[in-house]
Amino acid sequence: MSLTKKVVVVGGAVSALACGGVYAQDDTVKLGFAGPLTGQNANLGKDVERGARMAVDDLNASPPIIGGQKVKISLQVEDDAGDPRQATQVAQRLVDAGVKGVVGHFNSGATIPASKIYYDAHIPQISQSSTNPKYTMQGFNTAFRLVANDAQLGSVLGKYAVQKLNAKTFAVIDDRTAYGEGIADEFSKSATAAGAKLTSRQYTTDKATDFRGVLTSVKGASPDVVFYGGMDAQGGPMLKQMAQLDIAAKFMGGDGICTGELPSLAGSSLQNRSVVCAEAGGITSEYQPGMQAFKDRFKKKYGEDVVIYAPYAYDAIMILVDAMKRANSSDPAKYLPYLKKTDYKGIIGETQFDNKGDLKDATLTLYTFRDGKRESLGVQH
Repeated sequence: MSLTKKVVVVGGAVSALACGGVYAQDDTVKLGFAGPLTGQNANLGKDVERGARMAVDDLNASPPIIGGQKVKISLQVEDDAGDPRQATQVAQRLVDAGVKGVVGHFNSGATIPASKIYYDAHIPQISQSSTNPKYTMQGFNTAFRLVANDAQLGSVLGKYAVQKLNAKTFAVIDDRTAYGEGIADEFSKSATAAGAKLTSRQYTTDKATDFRGVLTSVKGASPDVVFYGGMDAQGGPMLKQMAQLDIAAKFMGGDGICTGELPSLAGSSLQNRSVVCAEAGGITSEYQPGMQAFKDRFKKKYGEDVVIYAPYAYDAIMILVDAMKRANSSDPAKYLPYLKKTDYKGIIGETQFDNKGDLKDATLTLYTFRDGKRESLGVQH
């Protein structure tokens, strides 16, 4: 056990004592968290981990009653580095540790292979951010997600490119990951269906830093829009190199680039309203005050702003525990049927799952950037 994990357990014990409860080992419900805490997406993974930890701290400050007794919630945190192979190793560690539910993984390329291991072990898994439709199309009754999928994201972005940005032509670049390729395919289908013409389809990797080759190929056809399926770590440098090559096209992408980090990664090449992206989630007006209160508490607790998905991880923890409370059991076999019937009003809004584990009424938010900050273009269903 790492020092960090020891601090978490001790902290939970202190919270329990402060509330007047002393817990035996059998009164602890262990949950798992997995995400990229190292590597290119570590800033996003850390954001999600903090959201999950915040939920655990809040629960232990007012201990939940499951099966007629107060319990302490503990969290075993694992780093999958966003890598599919490491993700399966992490998933097996969490299963072997006896976790009762899992929040994660972060990216679809890690979530999809890990989901088979949780399914085989009959352990519920809620991904707060994975958008590839394949995740919930495998027939695993243990798989759930709290965001819109790539089909929804790509469809809305493709229509927006044609109907709002008046794009007649577009080029697509993706990073060859399950996430990047999936959302790029959906955007391409939607934009084509709306009447635009694909001029170039290019590929890179999620480790690349030099995009001048693919961008030079893209530039030849002078597209109105360049869509990138990938993450902000590549999206920012790509924007810089587009500026260097005098590519004037609008730049679009999914939630992978739609982060508060993009302005610092892109620098002065991020011109006002030159980028349009979508976040796989959307907070409707009635939930805005609660979301702002969460962001304020998060900033006070960690000294940093929410990046994107911390609130979703927070609600994922709460949803798992809510199902356990309704089932009067933390046994996955007993609380899974209750998880399927979730109707939970949390930070991100109301959560209900369909029979595949997708949201019944998924929302997404379109954004642009102005003066170095994200600016909402509205929530869509």
